[in-house]
Amino acid sequence: MKTEVVIVGTGVGGLFCALHLPKTMSVLMISKKEPEESDSFLAQGGICVLRDEKDYDSYFEDTMRAGHYENRKESVDIMIRSSREVIEELIGFGVEFASKEGELLYTREGAHSKPRILYHEDITGKEITSKLLEEVKRRPNIKILSNTTMIDWMIEKEQCRGIVCITEERKEEEIFANQTVLATGGIGGLYEHSTNYRHLTGDSITLAKRYKVRLENLNYVQIHPTTLYSKESGRRFLISESVRGEGAKLYNAKMERFIDELLPRDIVTEAIYEQMKKDNMPFVWLSMKEIPEEVILKHFPNIYTHCLEKGYDVRKENIPVVPAQHYFMGGIWVDTTSHTSMKRLYAVGETSCNGVHGANRLASNSLLESLVFAKRAAENIKANKEAHY
Repeated sequence: MKTEVVIVGTGVGGLFCALHLPKTMSVLMISKKEPEESDSFLAQGGICVLRDEKDYDSYFEDTMRAGHYENRKESVDIMIRSSREVIEELIGFGVEFASKEGELLYTREGAHSKPRILYHEDITGKEITSKLLEEVKRRPNIKILSNTTMIDWMIEKEQCRGIVCITEERKEEEIFANQTVLATGGIGGLYEHSTNYRHLTGDSITLAKRYKVRLENLNYVQIHPTTLYSKESGRRFLISESVRGEGAKLYNAKMERFIDELLPRDIVTEAIYEQMKKDNMPFVWLSMKEIPEEVILKHFPNIYTHCLEKGYDVRKENIPVVPAQHYFMGGIWVDTTSHTSMKRLYAVGETSCNGVHGANRLASNSLLESLVFAKRAAENIKANKEAHY
C-alpha cells in the first residue's frame, strides 16, 4: 500500500492531525483495535483553556509547578497560547461543552489555582474524540484500517518510509508513506493496574529504541491517585480528579482526612500509599457526599452509574479508591513541530515527549497538549510536502 501520510493511532492526536492535513493529501490511519478503543475516549475530567490574558501567568506557573519545573518552557507557552483557538475548532466540529445561558462553564482540578477546565459531563474525552472521528469518517481522503497492528518501520537511508503491520486478516502488509505519524498512546497495558486499555503497550517506544530514535524521560510515569478499588483483574475505572475539584474528600480507615485533595497528583498518590500502609488496607475512602446531588447527576453521571453498578451510591456512601498507572509523561522526543530525531517521522499525544508535562502532568492538560501538537505536526507536514514517494 502507498499513501502520502500514515498515522498510527486513532485517538485525539491522530484524528486532529489527520483533520489538519490538506483534503487533497491521501491519509491512511491504522487502529490496533476498533477506532473507538483509544484512551482518548476514556478521558473524564476535561480540557484546559486559557480563560484570558490575565490567566496566563497562573496557568503557566500551575503547569510548571506540577511538572516540578522540568517542563520545556517553550512547549508550555505554545500549548497555553494555542488553547483558545483549539477549543473554538472543537466547537466548530460539534463538540459540546457544559454551558449556562450561552456561557461556557469551568471546573477546577488538583494543582490548578483557579477553574479553567471545560468539560462535558464526566465523559469529555468521549465527546471530543467521537466528534473528531465522525469528521474523519466524512473525509474521502482519509481511510481507517481497524484491528491492524504496527510491528516495524521501513527505514531507508536513515529515514522512515512507512510501516509494516499485521492486518485484521492476519496478513503482513507494508505501507509506504512520505510521512509517518506515531499516535499510539501510552504504556498502561504493561502494568497490572492501569486506567489504560490493555492493548496500549508502548509499541512506538519499542521501535524507537530499536532504531535509535531519541527518547526522553522514560521513567516519568504518572500514577493517578483515585481509581475504584476492585479485586477483579483488568483496567481500573478512573474516578476523575474533577470530583475532588468539586469538593470530594479523602478519608483513612478512621474516617479522618489526611491530605489536601487538590495538591498535584504525585503528592496525593504518595499520601494515599502511605495511608494504606498505616491502615494496613488495600484502599482509602473517597466521599462525594458533600457534592450536591444535582451536580453529581449532571456533572458525573458516568461515575455515578458505574459505582452504582458496583454496589456504591456515591450520593450516600463512600467508595474505596486506590492509585493506578495512568499517564506517561516521557516518550519519543519531539521538537515543537512534533518531529522526532528521524527524518519523515513524527510523534504526537502520549507516545511523544515535547516537554509540556515535565515530571508530572497537570490535570486536564493531556487532551489539550495532544491536540495542539498534533495540529503543529500536520502544519509541518503540509509545509514540507514532497511530490514523490
